[in-house]
Amino acid sequence: MEIRKATKADHEAIWAITKQVIASCESFVFAPDTSRERMLAFWCNRKKHVFVALVNERVVGTFYISDNQPGLGAHVANAGYMTDPSFEGKGVGSEMGLFSLEEARRLGYKSMQFNIVLKSNERAVKLWQRLGFKIVGEVPDVFNHPTKGLINSYIMWQKL
Repeated sequence: MEIRKATKADHEAIWAITKQVIASCESFVFAPDTSRERMLAFWCNRKKHVFVALVNERVVGTFYISDNQPGLGAHVANAGYMTDPSFEGKGVGSEMGLFSLEEARRLGYKSMQFNIVLKSNERAVKLWQRLGFKIVGEVPDVFNHPTKGLINSYIMWQKL
């Protein structure tokens, strides 16, 4: 697997992945009908370091690293990850996670924090714990799932 900085040429592949992931309503707060323009404006904005993961030159995952907060909170990284559903369970998330932790260190961040990891997304919770993240908080009823109702989320954190 290759991981590299995303370019504008990757936007269609990023959109193809994000469209599938948000349609599932299992991991991101974006509504399933979020437009391509809105999603790419969020994911690929100039304040983020955006990457793609490739297998045989095909984009199979994407992630970004950004400041979790501005100003005096800018030493804490935040990140978001999406994997092509047809590549789930094949190590793409693990590789992106490991790469992002090293890249965040290289960029000078002191820790990384995820503000909303759905409690129901057990696969992601286990992945982040395996990569050294700790659950430091739980927020009740933060995600309004279309069929499961209100779901809690975790705040997960790791010192870099």
